[in-house]
Order: sequence, then structure tokens, then C-alpha cells
Amino acid sequence: MTNRASNFSFLESEQPQLFRLGALAERYFPEDPNTCIVKLRQFGEMLARVIAARWAMHRDPDEPQASLIHRLREEGRLDPRVVQLFQMLRIEGNRAAHEAEGDHRTALDLLKMARELAIWFERSFSRPDLKPGAFIPPKAPESVSEITKEELERLRHEIEAQRSQAEKAKLKAEEEAHARLGAETRARQDAEDRAFFEQFAREAEADKIRLAQELANLQAQAAIDSSENAQRWQQAAAQASESIHLDEAATRVLIDQQLRAAGWEVDSTGLRFSQGARPQKGRNLAIAEWPTASGPADYVLFAGLQALAVVEAKRKHKNVASVLSQAERYCRDIQPSPEIQVLGSWEKAKVPFAFSTNGRPYLAQLAELSGIWFRDLRRPQNLSRALQGWYTPEGLLGLLKQDPDEAHAQLKTESFE
Repeated sequence: MTNRASNFSFLESEQPQLFRLGALAERYFPEDPNTCIVKLRQFGEMLARVIAARWAMHRDPDEPQASLIHRLREEGRLDPRVVQLFQMLRIEGNRAAHEAEGDHRTALDLLKMARELAIWFERSFSRPDLKPGAFIPPKAPESVSEITKEELERLRHEIEAQRSQAEKAKLKAEEEAHARLGAETRARQDAEDRAFFEQFAREAEADKIRLAQELANLQAQAAIDSSENAQRWQQAAAQASESIHLDEAATRVLIDQQLRAAGWEVDSTGLRFSQGARPQKGRNLAIAEWPTASGPADYVLFAGLQALAVVEAKRKHKNVASVLSQAERYCRDIQPSPEIQVLGSWEKAKVPFAFSTNGRPYLAQLAELSGIWFRDLRRPQNLSRALQGWYTPEGLLGLLKQDPDEAHAQLKTESFE
């Protein structure tokens, strides 16, 4: 339908409705990140319904997204990594729709997540060998934070490195030709571009009406599909889940959401030491990029002025258990100051608790590559363990008040080991 570059172009031939929603989200990104995020929520809702129909599990068109995702997971159709991405689109989309929340950085990272879901879907049900190429950074906004500007520039360098010499020459020629155009011609092209996407938006709205019949057709076909076909899809979906890739920035968004759900105030792009964030009495803050003698800690968790824990966050494909030692080092190397209260010294550690994570849900078969790893540093013989979830601020304070031996014994019952 269009030759405009999109991260969702591989959906166009077989899933035009999903393609339109993804492309519209990209189009809104520069000027209206809030609407971009709302469109991505709609993308996630539509994709989940298509998946349910493929498995003959689409029962009620008005079923809430959270309920549908839960049902698909309980039936073994979605693994925790896929569920996590769906939940991020839903949660941030609800914030955008109901609380007018949503900035460019969040929108950019959600675009990456939506694309990973789309790739997973295609590899699961249609094209196991799909190679979509690098993420295409959307058009840059006129006004954007320095952090988002740096991320967009990094993405441009990444995709530029993957282009062939012929592709680079073609793009350069197009840019030079566009620069030679007169103001009137450029204005006409901009008007044509706006008209194109206005029509695109109308088609996306009409998709809602067509979708009900298409889902019914998918549901009917799935009901008669052989068990062999279903087994093939299940295996392809599991393999596609292994290939889900999120970069460091998008991984931080996942971790932010997990910490927020546990009761911490967190925003790894805005609540940073370099931007003036400091612990405050009466607030439970996860402050990003806190300086130490051996480098910045990804997060330090503060209850009031008390530094309770250091979190080391790595992208999804990193070994989580192995980087816990880095968090432990930062616990030793944090610098006392009038701004914070360090609670003591345990084997030279000034902060009692260390965490490492890559944002990925815990999977027993990938134990050291997933979950939240934790170590209580108040006792040198304490072992690191994978936890079932993040400690709340109250939970960490309660652990701190316990005798180290008693706390370690209790931890054994709260971990996966």
C-alpha cells in the first residue's frame, strides 16, 4: 500500500490491520508521543485477539486485554517473555489514554517492543525464518530530551552500519534531491504525506469493523486445524520467544515498570543522579546512574535517605547471575555523603543488598539468564538466589531489621531454589 519505510512492513501483506496501526504509531511519534503509545496499545489488543483466534480461543470480543492475555498464558499459548511485552503495551497504553502520560522516550521503547511482538508472531505462525533487519528509528521530534536524542542517534548509526553501499548511495541521492526542491514543492509533498496518513487512519478505524468477521473466520478455521498443525505452531512460538531481543534502553523500561509495581518511584530516564535526583525523606526512590568509586550503578534503591540496595540492569541476553558481582562491587564503592545514609559496613559493603536483572521473567530452564538475582551482603557466606519478585520498600526494610542468619533462612523459602 505504501513504500514508506516502516518497522512493521513485513505485516502488510498478511496482516494489513496490524500494519496500519504500527505504521500510524510511528507517524505520530514525532509530534504526539501520547497518541503513538495509545496506537501501540491498540496494536497489542488487536494482535492478542488474532492470536487467540488462531488457537480457537477468541470467545468474547469485549473480553478485557488483561483477561485475554492471562487466559492465553494459562493455556500455554504465550510464554512469560511474550506476556511481558503485551503487558507493557497495555499498562503504558492505559496510562497514556487515561492519565495523558507518555513521552518520546517511552514511545520509542514501546515501538521496539511492539515490533518484537510482531516479529515473534510472524515467526510463530507464518515465517519462522523471518529476518526483518535492524529497527528503523522514527522521525526525530523537533524538541526532545538529550537522552532520547542520543538513543535515536545510536539507532541511526546501528541501521546505517547494516546498509549496503548501494542502499547508502540511493538514500544519499534521495536526500540531495529533496534538498534541491523548492519550498513550494516541499510543502506540496508534506501535504500529500499528511493526506496519505489521514486516509491511513480512516482505514485503521474501518479495520475495527472488518476485524470481527476476520476473527470469526480465523476461529472457525482453527477449530478444524489438525493437532499436528497446532503442535508445529507451539514449537515455532517457543523458538521465536528465544529470539526476542530488546536493547539496553528498552530493557530499562521493563525494569522500571517492575520496580514501580513493587512500590518504588522510578524513571530511569528522568530520575537520574546527573539530572539532580537525590533521596528524600518519606519517599522510596530508585535513582538511576548513581556514581560510585568504580563507575555508576544502574539504580540505587533508597528508603528515605537510607541506601538499601544496588541494582545492576543488563539487557535480556546477558547472564543475570554473573553480573550480580558488579552490583556487589558498587555496594562497596558507593561514596558516603551528606545526601545519603549508608547503613554500615559488611565485608566492606556500605549497602546491604545487591540485585541483578535483565527484566526477563524467571524461567527454570534459563535460570541464570532470567529473573531477579539477589544477595544479602551482611554475611559473607550468603549465597546469591533467584527471587520470585522484587522486594517492596517495606519488604527490604523488614529484611534489614532481621538478624542476617534469620533473614537468609527466610530467603530460602522465598526464592526459586
